[in-house]
This record gives sequence, C-alpha cells and structure tokens, in this order.
Amino acid sequence: MTTDNKQIKSAGNNGGQGGLFSRFLATVEWLGNLLPHPVTLFALLSLFIVLLSGILGYFDLAVVDPRPEGAKGREADGMIEVISLMSAEGLQRIVTGLVTNFTGFAPLGTVLVALLGVSVAEHSGLLSAAMRALVMNASKRAVTFAVVFAGIVSNTASELGYVVLIPLAAMIFHSLGRHPLAGLAAAFAGVSAGYSANLLLGTVDPLLSGITEAAAHMIDPDYAVGPEVNWYFMFISTFVVATMGALVTEKVVEPRLGQYDPSEASIDLGSQSMDAPTDLEKKGLRWAGISFALVCAILALTVVPENGILRHPETGEVAGSPFLKGIVAFIFITFAVPGFVYGKVTGSMKGDKDVIDAMSKSMGAMGLYITLVFFAAQFVAFFKWTNLGTVLAVKGAALLQAAGLDGPSVFILFILMCGVVNLSLGSASAQWAVTAPIFVPMLMLIGYAPEVIQAAYRIGDSVTNVIAPMMSYFGLILAMAARYKKDLGMGTLIAMMLPYSMVFIIGWTILFYVWVFLLGMPVGPGAATYYQP
Repeated sequence: MTTDNKQIKSAGNNGGQGGLFSRFLATVEWLGNLLPHPVTLFALLSLFIVLLSGILGYFDLAVVDPRPEGAKGREADGMIEVISLMSAEGLQRIVTGLVTNFTGFAPLGTVLVALLGVSVAEHSGLLSAAMRALVMNASKRAVTFAVVFAGIVSNTASELGYVVLIPLAAMIFHSLGRHPLAGLAAAFAGVSAGYSANLLLGTVDPLLSGITEAAAHMIDPDYAVGPEVNWYFMFISTFVVATMGALVTEKVVEPRLGQYDPSEASIDLGSQSMDAPTDLEKKGLRWAGISFALVCAILALTVVPENGILRHPETGEVAGSPFLKGIVAFIFITFAVPGFVYGKVTGSMKGDKDVIDAMSKSMGAMGLYITLVFFAAQFVAFFKWTNLGTVLAVKGAALLQAAGLDGPSVFILFILMCGVVNLSLGSASAQWAVTAPIFVPMLMLIGYAPEVIQAAYRIGDSVTNVIAPMMSYFGLILAMAARYKKDLGMGTLIAMMLPYSMVFIIGWTILFYVWVFLLGMPVGPGAATYYQP
C-alpha cells in the first residue's frame, strides 16, 4: 500500500463533512483497525472452532438432519450432533488433515491455473493496451461510460485496473477539461464497486465457486458448483453497473466537485503523459483479437453441435458436461493464446522463456494468497468436521421461517449484511470463506440454490469496496487522489465514492430481483434458482 501512514491518520481525523457522517467514518475505521490480518483472523477462527466444538459437544447439542432419508452422509438416527475436536480423535484428525485440507481446497488449484493464462495476457501488454484503446478511443460523450466499463472488465487482472486504469482515467478527464477526480472516481467505481461483474469468466469465479461448493456439501455432499454458475447474471450486470456508474459520475459526483482548479494539485500536471496505443500495439491487438475469435470458434465446435465431444457423454447436454467442468482450462487458454500472439507481434514475447517468466512472476506474487488459503482451508475443514455449519444453518433457517423471512426478501438483508461485513473484511475470498459455511446451508434449507446465494453475495461484496478504508488498495487510491487535491483526506474520498455504493446496491439488487424472481432467468449456465433436495 503506497501511502503515508501519517497522511491516512490525518485524513481520518479531518475528512468528515458533518458530525454524523464524520462519526460514521470514524466508527468504520475503528472497527476495521480492530480486525487482525486475514491470515491471523483465519488462524484464530480455526482455534475458536476447536474450542466451540468442545463446549457444544460436551452439552450434546444436536439438530434434526434436514437431508432426505437415504442421502449420502445422513446420520442413521436422523440427528446431526456437534462433533468435538477437543478430544484424542479430534487432535488426530487435525494433525493428519492439515496438509490434505490445504491441497484439497477447491479454489486453490483453479485460481492458480486460471491466473497462469491471465498472466500471459497481462505481462505481454495485451490487457494494458486493450484498456487504453477502449478508454482513449471513446468520444467525449461516451468516455464516462467507457471508463467505468473498462474498470469492470479489468477485474480479470485487478491490479492492472487499480494501478493503470484509475490514474489513466484521471489524466483523460483532465485532458478533456473535466475534473480529474471525477475520472478517478468513475474508474475506481468500475474496478472496485463493480468487481464481481464481467463479460468473461475471471479468477474470481473459480475462487468463489469452490468455497460455495464446499459450503453446499454440508447439506448435499454431491452438489456441484462450477465457475460458470453466475456468468449470465454477471454479464448483464456489466452493462447495468457501467450505466449506473456513468450516471452517478455525470449527475452527482462531477457537479459536486465543480470546476477544477489546477493550483490544488500537488504535482505538475503538465508533466503527465497519456499514450494512446501505438501502431504496433494496434496491430498486436488486431492479431490477438483474431486468435481469440479462432479459439472461441474451436471451443464452440466442441459444444454447439449435438455430437460435440465436450457435451455430456450420456445426456448430450451442455449442463454437467466436461466443457463446463473444465471451464478453468478454457479461461487459461482464452487468455494465454491471445496474450502470446500479442506479445509475439509487438516483440514483448519472443518465445517460451518469456511466457514461462510471465507465469512465474504471477505465481511469485501469489505468496500471500497461498498463505491465506492454508489457514482458510483449515477453518473450512474444521467447520465441516464439527457439523457446526449444518447445526447453525438449521437453527438459522428455523429462525428465518419463524420470522416469515423465507421469501425472496431475505436476499435484501443478506446483500446488506455482506456489504456491511465488507467494510471491515475487504477480501472477497476471506469474507466468503467465513460467511459461506453459515449462509449457504441456511438459505439452501429455506429453498434457494447455492448459485443464487453466491450471486447475491457478490453484489454485497462489491458495492461497498469503494467506501471501505480497510480495502487493500484504498490507501493507493487516496495517494492518487491527493495528487490532484493536496488537502484531500480519507473522509473526502469516501464521501465522493458513497453515491456509487448507494446507487449500486439499490440498482444491482433490483436487477437481481428482476432477473431471478420476476423473469425467472438462471444466473448462469445450468444454474438452479431453487434448491431441490
């Protein structure tokens, strides 16, 4: 995080614009600072699960097994008891399972494989050139939409969006005689508040689906959740969120900022450079586009014909087919091939050594994620072993039904809760690893499919990123914004981004209701809306 600690502290003290708002920001910051590092948090949560299982197991806490008779994993007596890990058997299971919990954690392999392909496209320069071409070739009228849209689609390589697109958007707005902070805000909204939406499947899809599948297994051990299960909804969300972001920028944020005064900047704005794609880069983009189209055409031949080799071998359908089960491999291919073609045309990649270097650099940057996964995997495994997730789900589902909250309206509370939790626990995977084992089984028990639950979570997890001081890139954005307004503080930045969060959470939730419950559309290929035991 490239910002000065003293600057952030000062920003937190001076940024509020009114008593109530200032106290709210101070409370969010205080709560966020109370949380330990996510790795430490999962280690502590794992220890807490062990202790809690010992206490509840001592009192023989049990609930009626909600799974149908004859279901795999159903207890013979129809009851699910909390199993204590504070015992000789529990200690043996913990010690012998540490490694397999880690290596068997579903999101680990899928994310790393998908990232290998994305890394080729990123390090060859393809993603950067594509973003610059998209934003800088837009007309002045369309540039706001283009900036937000580019931010959303950049989440396949999220660091690129934060590091490249956001400062680029500020420069573009300034060059057009508009307020640079409006450009920064529009790009930040797309990259961060629109994080889950995208036209293509990215690394976040297998990351979340693996956690969702593990949570669903508490109720249905055979339930499968693929990376593609939210694609339809996230595809349409890309255009809706980009439209909302453009409207908020032009109707709320930019008028509020007013006319920009260059004397407020802490840098020499004349020294900024903003390079459009060169002729060579444009040539590379054309050939990368051709290679992408060819890859898609070849993949289409495997699933579009009725006798396609990647259709389901027994039913002949796309649902449950090797194509969908192997979607991570196709994410790898559709990024790696155009990335290498672009690199070969532009000269940024000359051979296999450059491809391997690109992949190894991305893997080297995943050290923190792999460390986090080790402890998150233990937490998820302990939660499953002890039956705490199922017990809490059964109790929670009964409470929701007793309160009359078993209809679609329950998702409003769920989305709001995810948004609030995200203010203090900014990592999408960390938050979902903690909440999925409770809420996926709970909402399954009142009749909703894991795919729909995950889609709702992705809304709540995204919309409050831009107002979460604990979000990993928040300090970086604060430092970027301070270049254009030297006295800008954290409260000012949050106040500028708050309209995006408010409009996105309302508009995106309405889209979710219309898409899922009014139109009855699936959130992804083969995705169910209601859970059928």
